[in-house]
Amino acid sequence: MKTAIIIYSLGGNTRSVTTKMKEWLDADIYEIKTKVPYPQDYDQMVEQGKIEVESGFMPEIEELNIDFSKYDSIVLGSPVWWYTFAPAMNAYLKNADFLGKKVYVFATNGGWLGHTLKDYEKKVKNTKISGELNIRFNGTKLVTPIKEIENFAKSIN
Repeated sequence: MKTAIIIYSLGGNTRSVTTKMKEWLDADIYEIKTKVPYPQDYDQMVEQGKIEVESGFMPEIEELNIDFSKYDSIVLGSPVWWYTFAPAMNAYLKNADFLGKKVYVFATNGGWLGHTLKDYEKKVKNTKISGELNIRFNGTKLVTPIKEIENFAKSIN
């Protein structure tokens, strides 16, 4: 069984967790990138993110060339922006079709998960979500026990 991990990561926390998951799953990682980068200034980026989430804006993203026929399982991961996944993940999910795949989701956050996991359920097309995980950070320090993340990853295989 082969797994693809598809993430969006701006600050690096989601990417850091994905690196560990890749080891446990022997997975391929695909990272969603926006065509226009977000501001480097944290306050500006947060304000722009809030406006995008509240308005339903989806940024243009670079194309991900994924041959889904190679994968049985798909893991989706995103940081939480204003109580849901990042707009870049929303843009990706708009056209993604997971028919015949097992899909697992995770969200990285500083303690405000909001409705992120329910939003994944609404946006993931043509399959049910097989597992989910809330991964907490305090800044860049992982709060969720690493064993919990490992158990989530190992449940995929």
